[in-house]
Amino acid sequence: MTWSGGPIPAMTALSRATRFEHRLTRPNASLVDLAVAAGLATDHGLDGLTVSPWLVKPAARLLARSGVRLGTVIGFPFGGQLPTVKAFEASKALEHGAVELEFALNGGALASGDDEAVVIDMLAVVEMAHSGMAQAGVILPGGMLDEALLRRACRLAARAGADYVVTAAGDDQAADTIERTALLHRVLGGQLGISAAGAFNDASQIAAAIAAGASRISTGFSDALAVDAAALRGRPSRDPVAPTSAGLGVVAR
Repeated sequence: MTWSGGPIPAMTALSRATRFEHRLTRPNASLVDLAVAAGLATDHGLDGLTVSPWLVKPAARLLARSGVRLGTVIGFPFGGQLPTVKAFEASKALEHGAVELEFALNGGALASGDDEAVVIDMLAVVEMAHSGMAQAGVILPGGMLDEALLRRACRLAARAGADYVVTAAGDDQAADTIERTALLHRVLGGQLGISAAGAFNDASQIAAAIAAGASRISTGFSDALAVDAAALRGRPSRDPVAPTSAGLGVVAR
């Protein structure tokens, strides 16, 4: 198996430990898109599937016996909602079956120097997630924070008990995502996990993000990229089978 950058590199301990998560959070994602995404995640042995909040309940049905962890986004994409609103959104996501909650940081409060407001905002989701035995990740605004603000955001995320930080909302280019991952790794020094969420096109970019310090890769996988990613970790994909969307009345194609 090869990609555009040449032969797939030898599997490493880092690549084996990294979580690979398929991301389906675009605004127009449909139930058919969900069926395809769930099939891709299960066929290729991905670790997780992150979807928009309205898709959590049907996704939970599709993934019920798969072992794929279901995640969603809270306060997405800008994070300016009140903490009580984010807490309610988190509670409904847990009720519908999510076990990974990624919430958008309140960048306005951070830029205003109101650390207390930022922590209260984070705790609204982190405490709700942990009460439901779920993990919580803080989505950092892509391209909006300088290094000083990123350092403060990471420090506050650790103070609030978040499990990991997310490089951005998920649509940044691979090069920007890798650069942000490396910066966060320098800032955090292993204190929190880092989800590299971006538009990865080939396995060489994924390998670079892992080398930069990512503990998670979150992207819109294609079948080909998922196959190469599995090879990167030494986990062969299963033979793909078109998944039937149980309870949805559609078949992925």
